[in-house]
Amino acid sequence: MGDRPGRRSLGRPFGWLWASYAVSAFGTRLAFDAFPLVAILVLHAGTTEVAVLAATGLAVGAVAAIPLGPWVEFRRKRPVMVAMDLVRCAALLSVPAAFAVGLLGFAQLLVVSVVVAAADITFGAASGAYLKSLVRPEDLLVANGRFESTTWTATMLGPPLGGAAIGLFGPVTTVVADAVSYLLSAAGIRAIGGTEPHPVRSGAAPRMRAGDVFDGWRFILGHAALRPLFLNAVLVNGLIMAVTPLMAVLMLGPLGFAPWQYALAFAVPCAGGLAGSRLSRRLVARFGQRRVLLTSGVLRVCWPVGLAFVGHGAGGLVLVMGVEFGLITCSAVFNPVLATQRLELTPQDRVARTLTAWSVSSKASIAAITALWGLLAAVTGVRAAIALAGLLMLATPLLLPLRDRATRVSGGVPAPHGERAAGQGENMAR
Repeated sequence: MGDRPGRRSLGRPFGWLWASYAVSAFGTRLAFDAFPLVAILVLHAGTTEVAVLAATGLAVGAVAAIPLGPWVEFRRKRPVMVAMDLVRCAALLSVPAAFAVGLLGFAQLLVVSVVVAAADITFGAASGAYLKSLVRPEDLLVANGRFESTTWTATMLGPPLGGAAIGLFGPVTTVVADAVSYLLSAAGIRAIGGTEPHPVRSGAAPRMRAGDVFDGWRFILGHAALRPLFLNAVLVNGLIMAVTPLMAVLMLGPLGFAPWQYALAFAVPCAGGLAGSRLSRRLVARFGQRRVLLTSGVLRVCWPVGLAFVGHGAGGLVLVMGVEFGLITCSAVFNPVLATQRLELTPQDRVARTLTAWSVSSKASIAAITALWGLLAAVTGVRAAIALAGLLMLATPLLLPLRDRATRVSGGVPAPHGERAAGQGENMAR
């Protein structure tokens, strides 16, 4: 996906990276909920098994990825990205292969979901570090905005097309498509070409130590500007994702919406993601990065509490669409600005560890909060649980950095909190 005439060009290497991201994003969204569907349609799994499958991939995959952050930090990033694409492709292809010979089992789905989740985190850490070295600092927001726009386009188009493909060709069709998308992504990354210098480990220790696995968290929690952004993002993402299965239970159960209506309610608002991601750079240019980050961070959490009031019929469907449109639009403004500031505030030799810690924490919190909210809904009722999540989200802007704590950088490397406190000058990929 190259830069078209009239668009700001970020160069041929970024074009290949963006194309690779686009093809894998569409493959992933085409295969949205593919494993639960395979478990239900092929293995006749029950509700508990499907819930275990969903939670295990996130939680165990996140834990498995923890030591990979420091390992990625001091490796060339493109070979790591290609390797993670090939690992995901091979793992996913094992599912249709086992299905074809009648050997597919629930344990295999669990293992594959864990492998794919860990490879996702590792790829994200490597790609974030590579992006920072690939484009100029002033182009980071443009690059992240294009990734965000691609994400929402894939989210809007992928699941409906994937559902149609499963209906026409069978339950493992989208798994094959997802696997092929990773193969094409690996080819695109290889096509970037050029040379990438081998990162050099600074400090006295020439090899990775056990304590290095926590470096990402130490850096984030010790950084006055990153820490509140991290805590805000982890909590908001966990609460948003915890509401999703509850909305499915409410809309497809007591409210009697058809599956296609439920899918429509969450697909159409993704157009707001396209609008928000295109607006983010213009808003930053006009109002400044910090003001846009804070304003969109506040506005994105004002919407979800409205989901507790959804009713029957067309009115209920319109309400869900309106709430989701507002949430997605504001999130699509916030996300690329957050990703850009996170890269800006992280030194080049800490990016992989920082992004790994951030992603592991986000996935683990989503798994934990989703499980907790499932138990809460069983006690209080679905609407009450949705309302509580919405009310808690209204308090999350208090975690945003309300004071200006952006760092001034000496030599292009931002100082962590402890170093600034000792007298250093003050000055954030997906």
